[in-house]
Amino acid sequence: MITPVIMAGGSGTRLWPLSRAGHPKQFLALNGDKTMLQQTVERLKDLPISESITICNEEHRFFVAEQLRAIDALGKIILEPVGRNTAPAIALAALAEKGNDPLLLILAADHVIADQTAFTEAVMKAVPLAEAGKLVTFGILPTEPHTGYGYIETSVSVADAYEVSSFKEKPDADTAAPYVADGSYYWNSGMFLFKASTVLAELKAHRPDIYDACERAVSIVSSDLDFIRIDGEAFEACPDDSIDYAVMERTKDAVVVPMDAGWNDIGSWSSLWDLSEKDDAGNATAGDVMLIDTKNSFVRTDEQMVALVGLDDVVVVSTKDATLVAHKDRVQDATLIASQLKEDGRSEWELHREVYRPWGKYDSVDQGDRY
Repeated sequence: MITPVIMAGGSGTRLWPLSRAGHPKQFLALNGDKTMLQQTVERLKDLPISESITICNEEHRFFVAEQLRAIDALGKIILEPVGRNTAPAIALAALAEKGNDPLLLILAADHVIADQTAFTEAVMKAVPLAEAGKLVTFGILPTEPHTGYGYIETSVSVADAYEVSSFKEKPDADTAAPYVADGSYYWNSGMFLFKASTVLAELKAHRPDIYDACERAVSIVSSDLDFIRIDGEAFEACPDDSIDYAVMERTKDAVVVPMDAGWNDIGSWSSLWDLSEKDDAGNATAGDVMLIDTKNSFVRTDEQMVALVGLDDVVVVSTKDATLVAHKDRVQDATLIASQLKEDGRSEWELHREVYRPWGKYDSVDQGDRY
């Protein structure tokens, strides 16, 4: 059986102002009626899976519980007292399942997969490799020399996979173009399949400091409603590192299973424009929008009407308390706005005007010095 491990941390500030630290993109319905977390779970329906493990931080625990309960897929929810990147998070899940030693399918909660059949087929091809002790990463067939993704260089073929030759950091355009032309490079999806015992052994060999800190953290576990709490002090002492750096770039047993399933990590508003239905002028809209002489733009409004005249290649996103206007080539820099808001002590980097709480939600209509 496969145990899905869903990584639901992260702030998603590149999709500001819709995604904010207090309500990030994985808990939003950006591409359909279901939230990205819910879509991730429902993507597993054709796989032989056991109860899932979702890892999130304290502040988002009720988002996770309520959204999973709404689709009858609650599973286990491990709370991280602080964020420590993917290697410690995966270690927590593997240690929690140490006695059973299942195959762990590591998924991010904020990815889009257009072709579920291709996704399922790729995972099933990876199963015998993972059972044989390989650490499988899923490589996305590149469609363009994208500079926002890391790349995996492959070498000789092994069954339905390729041995990993090297991992490449996000390249510039001049470097990415030869990668795509070469044919032996894949986008690094951040999805993995391996046995719990395998990844723990590799972590213990290459990053014993992370392994020891996480082992101490899970030695004291308490249950609170639907949540599993670990030892906060021990986990805070854990180093911050990704599974790529901590294990995948160091192990001799990494293999790549290609996946061509319409994958997208929705890392920016332009990525969402790529996925959206467009009119004859290349515009994608949501909400009350009026466009005149406007082309190849993405416009979304949650409440008030938004009108554009004579603009091309722009992104406009309007919420109740903030509006973003950016050229499509600069939408990645929305994270700079969130950082500046945080530095200035403004609440818009973290919270919407409408704030969700375990008991419901509230909307601040107005606020002044004495009220």
